[in-house]
Amino acid sequence: MNDDWKNERSEVLVEIRPAQKIAVLTLNRPQLRNAFNASLMVALSDTVARLDADPDIRAIVLTGAGKVFCAGMDLGEFANGEGEKAVFDSGLPEFTRQMRKTPIIAAVRGAALAGGFEIMLACDLVVAAQDAIFGLPEVRVGLIAGAGGVAHLPNRIPVALAREILLLGAPVDAKRAFEAGLINRIVDADDVLPNAIVMAQQIAANAPLAVAATMGIIHQAMSGGAGALNTLNDELLRDIMRSDDAKEGATAFKDRRTPNWTGA
Repeated sequence: MNDDWKNERSEVLVEIRPAQKIAVLTLNRPQLRNAFNASLMVALSDTVARLDADPDIRAIVLTGAGKVFCAGMDLGEFANGEGEKAVFDSGLPEFTRQMRKTPIIAAVRGAALAGGFEIMLACDLVVAAQDAIFGLPEVRVGLIAGAGGVAHLPNRIPVALAREILLLGAPVDAKRAFEAGLINRIVDADDVLPNAIVMAQQIAANAPLAVAATMGIIHQAMSGGAGALNTLNDELLRDIMRSDDAKEGATAFKDRRTPNWTGA
């Protein structure tokens, strides 16, 4: 393992545990509840790709600095015209659809919302705090959950609950998320990261070729005919992000006021 790249980007902190053959990644914008911009997403995508190509790393843990996993896209930057850059130029949709051979365990404290929830969905296993909340509130700010939420959530959980999460934009608690099969374990907040690390160690102790092959089969089984759906998803997401309502939603969120929707 060559460690010289580990902390090139402070938006994502990297801890390599060579004896255990695991890596712990931390989204590091706690002052903004780890809301992502283009820089953070590029750093996360690049770091995961490099770890996935490293035969000495057999499992990855992903968490957030502070008390929140990830609150989604930085709407302040969206309001300033940086929304498409934060999503498409950063490779967020590709990250949430990418096939990897290295399992990722999300360690979620606080909230995993909007794009943060979609980042969590892209992980293979989830350990969450008892008071964690999950949701896709994009419709409340004039957007759609275009990085995997709309396209794939109905295939992951009962469609009635998927519609509720997507159309109401209201969060669900850890208990309901666990019952729906969105998360694997609920533990006390202080035990989230230790439990995720133990899970990563258990994976890392298994046969690496068998784990990689299993990951590939699972990806194929879940993706099915996703190609055309993902293309449509991206076209609609771009249209929505360029709409007046999307700009109004982000601005209203920033100004802490009720948005004035025009349907344009």
